[in-house]
Amino acid sequence: MTDLDSFLASFDGEPGYLDWAAFGPLSPAVRAEAQADTELLGSGRRSSIDLVEDHVREARELIATLIGTDAAQVVLQPSTSYGLMQAIYGLAGGLLLGRAEFPSLTVAATRAADALGTIDLQWLEPADGFITPEIVREGLTDDTKAVAVSLVDFRTGFRADLGGIREVIGDRLLIVDAVQAFGTVDVEYTAADVVCGNGYKWLRAGRGTGFAWYGERALERIAPVLSGYRGIDDSLPMDGVPPPAASARAFTVSGIDSLAAARLSTSLHEIADVGVAAIENELAARTGDVMYFADRYEVPVLTPREPERRGGIVTLAPAPQDAAPLAASLANHGLTVTVRAGLVRVAPHVGTGANTLRLFGDALAAFSAARVW
Repeated sequence: MTDLDSFLASFDGEPGYLDWAAFGPLSPAVRAEAQADTELLGSGRRSSIDLVEDHVREARELIATLIGTDAAQVVLQPSTSYGLMQAIYGLAGGLLLGRAEFPSLTVAATRAADALGTIDLQWLEPADGFITPEIVREGLTDDTKAVAVSLVDFRTGFRADLGGIREVIGDRLLIVDAVQAFGTVDVEYTAADVVCGNGYKWLRAGRGTGFAWYGERALERIAPVLSGYRGIDDSLPMDGVPPPAASARAFTVSGIDSLAAARLSTSLHEIADVGVAAIENELAARTGDVMYFADRYEVPVLTPREPERRGGIVTLAPAPQDAAPLAASLANHGLTVTVRAGLVRVAPHVGTGANTLRLFGDALAAFSAARVW
C-alpha cells in the first residue's frame, strides 16, 4: 500500500463520526505509542525516562519541518489557547481581530487588554464572518500593530488567505490560530509570524498536544510576559533570575508533558509520511461529498464551495424551523456532528468512509421527506 492508503486504513472507528473539528479519535499508532511510553515511564530507569522525553525534541522538529522553519522557533504548549495567550499578552498597540473568532482568541485578547492596558482592541464584524484581506484592509489603522485570525473558521469552515492578509498588513504581526487546519491544509505558514495549534483534532493525537511557532518578527516584538523558569537557556536557575531565552523557548512556563509529546510526534510522523498536500486533496473530496448530499436534499451550506477557500468543515444552515428536525435525524441515524446556534457543523476526515457518507445521505433524505414546505 502507498503511504496514503495506509493512512486511510488507520481510521478504524465505527461509521457515523463526522465531528473531527471537535475531537479527533486517537489513531492506532498514537494509542500504541502512548501505551508503550507509559510502561517505559513506569520502569523508573533513567534511560527509559530520557527515551520518552526525547519525543519533545522530535515533535518540535517535525512541526518545524511541516511549517518550513527552524525547530528553535517552535515550542510545545498544553493547548492552542496557551500559545495564543503567550503571543497576545506580549503585545502592545492595536490588535485587529474578528469579534466572531473562536473564544481562544477573543477571550485572550480581552483579558490581556483589561489586565495590561497596553492593547487597543480593534474589532472586525463582517456580515458573513469571513476575515478576508479586503476586510482586514478596511479595519487597519495607523495604530494597528498586529492582526489575529483563525486559518480555518470554526463556525463556517472558511479558510483565510494568509498570503493576501500578509500583503495587506505589511510588516505588522500576523498571529494565526491553526487548530482547525494544521496537518490538513497545505499553506505557506511562514506568511504568519505566530502559528498556534493542537493535535487533539485533525492530528488524532489527543489533548495536551499544543504547539506554537514564533517567527523572527515575533521574537523581536512580542515580550515573553508569561515566561516561566523553563523559558531560559540555563537548565535550572539556582541563584538569581536569568533573562528569557532569545528563542521560542522563552514562551514556556514549565516542563513539557513527554507523554503528550510522544502522542504528538507519532501523529506528525503519520502526516509527514503522507504529505499535507495529499491529505488536503483527499479531505476536499470528502467535504465535497458532504456538500453533494446537502445540495441533493436542499439544505443550505454556509461553507465556501471552492476547495481552496475551505478546510475540513462544512456548515449547514437550515431554516430556523428545520434546525432541530435536521439535528434529530442525524442523531437518529447514528451520526455525530456539532449543532450550535441553529447551525449544523459537519466535519469529515480523509478516512471518513462510504458507510458514514451513506448514513449522512439517509439522514438528510429522512429529514427532507418529513419536512413541511
